[in-house]
Amino acid sequence: MHSILPFLLAMIMVIVLLNMWAAKLKIAYPILLVVGGLLISFIPGLPMVKIHPDLIFFIFLPPMLFEAAWSISFKEMKKWWRIIGSFAFLVVFFTALSVALVTNYLLPGFTIGLGFLLGGIVSPPDAVSTGAITKFVKIPNSTSAILEGESLLNDASSLIIFRFALVAVGTGQFIWQDAALSFVWMIVGGAGIGLLLGWIFVQAHKYLPTDAPSDIALMLIEPYFMYWIAEQVHSSGVLAVVSGGLFMSARRLIFLSSTSRIRAFSVWESFIFILNGIVFMIIGLELPEIIGGLRSKGIPLSTAIGYGVLVTGILIAARIISSYVAMAATLIFRPSVAPAVSSSRTRWTIPLFLGWTGMRGVVSLAAALSIPVAFDNGIAFPNRDLILFITFVVILLTLVVQGLTLPYFIDRMGLSGQIFNEEAEESAKQKMKHGLKEHVYKFLKNKYDNELNGHAGMEKFLKHWEEKSKATDDSWMNEKTKVIFVELLESQRQYLTELNKNSSINEELIQQQLYQIDLEEERLKVI
Repeated sequence: MHSILPFLLAMIMVIVLLNMWAAKLKIAYPILLVVGGLLISFIPGLPMVKIHPDLIFFIFLPPMLFEAAWSISFKEMKKWWRIIGSFAFLVVFFTALSVALVTNYLLPGFTIGLGFLLGGIVSPPDAVSTGAITKFVKIPNSTSAILEGESLLNDASSLIIFRFALVAVGTGQFIWQDAALSFVWMIVGGAGIGLLLGWIFVQAHKYLPTDAPSDIALMLIEPYFMYWIAEQVHSSGVLAVVSGGLFMSARRLIFLSSTSRIRAFSVWESFIFILNGIVFMIIGLELPEIIGGLRSKGIPLSTAIGYGVLVTGILIAARIISSYVAMAATLIFRPSVAPAVSSSRTRWTIPLFLGWTGMRGVVSLAAALSIPVAFDNGIAFPNRDLILFITFVVILLTLVVQGLTLPYFIDRMGLSGQIFNEEAEESAKQKMKHGLKEHVYKFLKNKYDNELNGHAGMEKFLKHWEEKSKATDDSWMNEKTKVIFVELLESQRQYLTELNKNSSINEELIQQQLYQIDLEEERLKVI
């Protein structure tokens, strides 16, 4: 422990420094973290960082999925549910099937079961990598919502494939009837458990006398509870965390105070950043040991690299093909839901862009590392080191090749602006603020008209909102006006919640304004 702890602390410091360097270079930080971990691994005398395969999912996945569920726009997910569902389930299965068939045919010793196992590992694109890369370029809100929604659900579908394949490899048989029933239970049971626990946690936050520190502490352990309980009854822990997280996120204004929401945002942002950084560093740190395992099995490094490049090519091709099939099917069967674009050329570049966003990362690594070293009977798991190495090559190539070229493709394809016929972001923001200003003024006039007349402080209060001025003197804010101000802020939240039902308003703008209202309420507490 005394040797590992300084190393872990140093690792976090390296993660922070590499993130700062990546921001300066304007490239995605996962790229530098993987490469940095690989270079650090060659330093002699470093302690081995080992995580038990059974714990890899439990440690990293629940909080990452929970935070993603809180960050995503559920309104946009509902709007684009068809394409999100097809990418999260159909495309993942098609990708895993393609990997299984090709590897079974070309890789010596690879059965269909091992092929599906590898396919389940490398089929889900990584939300962290895509988000880190696309933050340096502007893409349409709809495209961003599709990528975020897909990444939230494809983890569940790919891990279901992975677990079925793991059982098939271990037992040597695959019973379709049992698998179908298990599949249904994993989906229905996982989602149901997540919703039930989400409701229980909402009630706990709402009715227990919690404060901000206790709210945040509970939120940190809630995704682990969701995941663990779902896994105990053999359903999908991933779906439990996702469904529970979405349920709680939609009700955050009900059961969390403004203090809890503000502080939780900062805590979770830092916590998830550290977890992501550790995972991407582990990818690089694990490579020398994986290469040693390959050499012990007599597999040349050049051959293993070739296998990794082959699988990467399959993944890219399968995703691009699926994207074009999805677009064609939408235009044929449901043209009314197809994205409205400026030109036909632009419409047919969207699938190419979606196909090129398939960077792999955290989930693929976690799945690969969770493969047991040996079966219960002591027999070594077949081709484990090769699967780990191929996974590493896939992650490295997709991050470096696709990640570094994605901004160029976005610019060349003309996707850097709002290609969909949505309100321009700045115009929508101004419209929202103007509507909010009118709502505030009407609220004060209708409810506190008597108090406003003849009261200097109240008249100044009204003038503050009518003119939307930045008052620097808070001496006029007495206890009476504080009560009204808090009530006014709550009224604004209700107004924005109703406004969010308008499909033309970007939910991200709503969330930003709600955060500003929370900050304003916190400012009142120190006046």
